Amino acid sequence: MAMEDQDIIREFLIESNENLARLDQEMVELEQRPKDPALLAGIFRTIHTIKGTCGLLGFATLEGITHLAEDILTQLRDGQRELTPELVTVILEAVDATKKVLLAIEKTGGEGPDTHGALRERLEAARKRPTASGTAATAPVAPVPVAPEAPAEAPDAEDAGARKIASVADSTIRVDVGLLDKLMNLVGELVLTRNQILQFNAQQEDTTLNVTSQRLNLITTELQEGVMKTRMQPIGVVWNKLPRLVRDLAANLGKQIHLEMDGADTELDRTIIEAIKDPLTHIVRNCCDHGIEPSEVRSAKGKPAHGRVMLRAFHEGGQVNIEISDDGAGIDLMKVREKAIRQGVLRPEQAERASDREILNLVFLPGMSTAEKVTSVSGRGVGMDVVKSNIEKIGGAVDLVSRAGQGTTLKVKIPLTLAIIPGLIVTTAERRSAPRLRRALGERFVIPQVSLLELIRLEGEAGKRQIERIHGTPVYRRRGQLLPIVYLSEVLGMGEPLDSGVVNIVVLQAEDRQFGLVVDGISDTQEIVVKPLGKQFKGLDCYAGATIMGDGRVALILDVLGIGQKSGVVQETREQARAEGDHEQQAGTDRQTFLLFRAGSFERVAVPLALVARLEEFPQSKIEHAGGRLVVQYRDRILPLAPLGAILGDGAAQTAAVRDPAQAIVFADGDRTLGILVDQILDIVEDNVTVRRGADRPGLLGSAVIGKKVADLLDLHAVIEGADAHWFGGRENQPAEGITVMVAETSAFARGLVRNALDMAGYHVVEAADTEEALRMLEKRKIGVVVASADLRPAADGGLREKMQALPEWAGIPVLTLGNSADEIRAYSGHLRDLEDCQVKFDREAMLRSVARLAAAVNAEPSPAVAGDKGR
Repeated sequence: MAMEDQDIIREFLIESNENLARLDQEMVELEQRPKDPALLAGIFRTIHTIKGTCGLLGFATLEGITHLAEDILTQLRDGQRELTPELVTVILEAVDATKKVLLAIEKTGGEGPDTHGALRERLEAARKRPTASGTAATAPVAPVPVAPEAPAEAPDAEDAGARKIASVADSTIRVDVGLLDKLMNLVGELVLTRNQILQFNAQQEDTTLNVTSQRLNLITTELQEGVMKTRMQPIGVVWNKLPRLVRDLAANLGKQIHLEMDGADTELDRTIIEAIKDPLTHIVRNCCDHGIEPSEVRSAKGKPAHGRVMLRAFHEGGQVNIEISDDGAGIDLMKVREKAIRQGVLRPEQAERASDREILNLVFLPGMSTAEKVTSVSGRGVGMDVVKSNIEKIGGAVDLVSRAGQGTTLKVKIPLTLAIIPGLIVTTAERRSAPRLRRALGERFVIPQVSLLELIRLEGEAGKRQIERIHGTPVYRRRGQLLPIVYLSEVLGMGEPLDSGVVNIVVLQAEDRQFGLVVDGISDTQEIVVKPLGKQFKGLDCYAGATIMGDGRVALILDVLGIGQKSGVVQETREQARAEGDHEQQAGTDRQTFLLFRAGSFERVAVPLALVARLEEFPQSKIEHAGGRLVVQYRDRILPLAPLGAILGDGAAQTAAVRDPAQAIVFADGDRTLGILVDQILDIVEDNVTVRRGADRPGLLGSAVIGKKVADLLDLHAVIEGADAHWFGGRENQPAEGITVMVAETSAFARGLVRNALDMAGYHVVEAADTEEALRMLEKRKIGVVVASADLRPAADGGLREKMQALPEWAGIPVLTLGNSADEIRAYSGHLRDLEDCQVKFDREAMLRSVARLAAAVNAEPSPAVAGDKGR
């Protein structure tokens, strides 16, 4: 075969395979939308193009198959017959046969011995089947070529036009993958050279060299981004085969399943695409087999007969997020517990103590399967452990969320590329007490930035004492949570930690756990070129690769998950969580962050930081008078100002108003803003408010111990009313106590006000910003009363109240609905049945009275929930 013919056939194979990869998905969509003329025309055009090219190249078998399929598509396109599942199946069989013939051509240069006679007979029978009008199809049918001695005659003008359109539409050129990989490696070497020049330039004072190196830096960065884009592919390349997979699985399992895809154009590196192809396929198979129930079971539960499998991909935080979810039965946690006990993974007492999240994560262990029997699809307990390990090998993470009766969602986070990544450079100093072979003179390591959460520096003896030991594990109390500590030098066998005056903690994320890595020094962040380790080092689980630094020395890239596993901190964290989980969860929930300030004679006044929009300083020259009050031009608006001392009735009321610059705390709720003038901002403190004392003074809720000192708690509701009588309605207070209340409100400002009132009334309060967060909180905590805004942001499949009513364990929790106005409340109380109570959002006294009544009803169970005072 001549070289020219080989090139033509190669181009034919590339183009045909690209078209066929899209054809599977289009045929499944056509089955759902049989009247879509554009979709049908696209499928016809693909088959027509392959058939026309086959005639030119003399591939008779392939031409015969595509010719018959084209005739059937012509009848559909001309409206001579209706699309049926049988027709879709036979056309898909023709597509499969076409792929086999193309594979044979690629391997041998010929079509192979199989002429696909049985398929061609079925296609012929389908073509001659009566049309929708009841008469036989009369469209002229050309004889099917068998093995012509010479190539068939050239296609007609329509064939040439179709090929011309396809070539014009294809505005890109094909580049060999090996060439792209070589180009990427060269760019990586250029990045290393750039880093070396920048490091050398930092030690020089040559202006010309400085300008030249900065120009080189700019060009290298742009070239790097451009080459990386050439390696990027849309995730739709992987998703194209999934509609066909779901269709075939649904037919085999006797289920009705629809596949929905969002974000198919999300791009990521080709190597990542290859790595996630098989894990995604396995997850979708699990959704179809384990997740979606049969149609009759779904109908009995009140669900639609058709199950849904949803794929969603999007970029966030420098990573690609992929969510695979279904609306099936969810994972039976009790069944997983029993299976874990039978297999010896957990002891019965461990299974009893384990949280739902820990039980859910057991499905990632080898051999764990909730299938009742082994089938050709699943049931052997092999797959989810491989999925997790394959995702983590490329620096990704997997998270599983499931709700009984509602479905399962698996969230995958993966990096955009593996070639060049940002990393934090850390160092270890020389350890003179260590053995000679273990000595490291300023050894440098790289931590991938995707695993980095924050940096903590503890200085002096006081800083060292903040690291405690619990169950033999060093921990640091970070914002009320215990953070396990790992010393890098100990994990890598480099000797004891150095006793310097500073402790540097790098807070890292491994799986769903966090731990602190103590290093001797932290240098800088830098883009690094990842070099894989040789096969001799594959067994080292603490390293993910290596890179060449600017001075030409090699630095090892740390494997954060491997370090966490080798140190045992991940497993120990789980044990600690079980031992201390309830106490820490309660402490974490009760903790609030307060802004402390001074106003007049009040030395320490506190307000929840969540209520504060901004802290500002205004020069006295900018403060004006309008409408008998102080105002300032602020962000293209007129911001009213109110001295806090005047509202509290303090004798030193004017001290804040005359200070230059004036310090103001700005509060905002939507378009409404107000600035409260204070004397001095003192501090921001996070603490548990455990000691309280009431106050009779207007504008103050009472006193509490915050940051080990007594502070007055500001009654922001009363302060705002005193400064702006039209902000919201009247106020009174009637405290109650003794129950956990969840405040579900989208507006952070309104949520903070409601929480503040409930908290000072003696309730344990938890917050949720939307329906999804509220449902998670209901799963974690025992909630007595729910206070929910009428305009709370709903979940994708319903509102909070509907979701609660659907589950017996939540249906009995009373809900107080808060509306923005009395008219809105009247509207809700008029058309919603079984509404326990509803009040105006900013009518605090009525809200507290309703919560107290609902709480009393909960404590007095089994009495029904009390309703009353609707529309107040």
